[in-house]
Amino acid sequence: MVSEFLEHLFPKVVLERNLRTTYTFCLGGLALTAFLLLTVSGTLLLFYYQASPDRAYRSILFLESEVAGGSYLRSVHRLVSHVFLSLVFLHVLRVVLTGACGKPRELNWLTGACLLFLSVFEAYSGYLLPMDQLAYWATQTGMELIATVPLGGIARGILVPDGVGQPISLLRFYALHVFVIPAAIFSIAFLHLYRVRKNKGILPYL
Repeated sequence: MVSEFLEHLFPKVVLERNLRTTYTFCLGGLALTAFLLLTVSGTLLLFYYQASPDRAYRSILFLESEVAGGSYLRSVHRLVSHVFLSLVFLHVLRVVLTGACGKPRELNWLTGACLLFLSVFEAYSGYLLPMDQLAYWATQTGMELIATVPLGGIARGILVPDGVGQPISLLRFYALHVFVIPAAIFSIAFLHLYRVRKNKGILPYL
């Protein structure tokens, strides 16, 4: 799987006509690049963020006012997250409109749909972390909406067992945003690219 992954990123032979961006619009590669930028910027933010209800917002204020380039770093992380979500959505839309989700690419379509869901959940889990009023009420609204769907009450109980913004719920959102969901996105993206290589018989540039 590792060799297939590397060969997809660095193919030995590429047909000239398939170098045109109109073939796939490079949306998948751009989304991967945005995800890597989010990983780097998010890792740098971890040096200052404190995942506790009474310190989270103050750590953000300290980052933006006292750390050189801190405000710029946080803005980059936020803006790239919007770009990442847009690219993933457009990539899925392109696949649907071009009929690239049919046989024999069902597994690739399934992994792509999972990546879309995880990307949205990753953005949602990070929304609470600043612990300002906007973050609190947006997360509270989201939890109320989740509770209305089947099994939503169970999901809400797992995510916010002590209420939105309380110590355990903030710690769980922090763990999900920083480690659990990114690890899942990377693992499924790895499988996604592997399946693209395995289906190379229908892709003229592989």
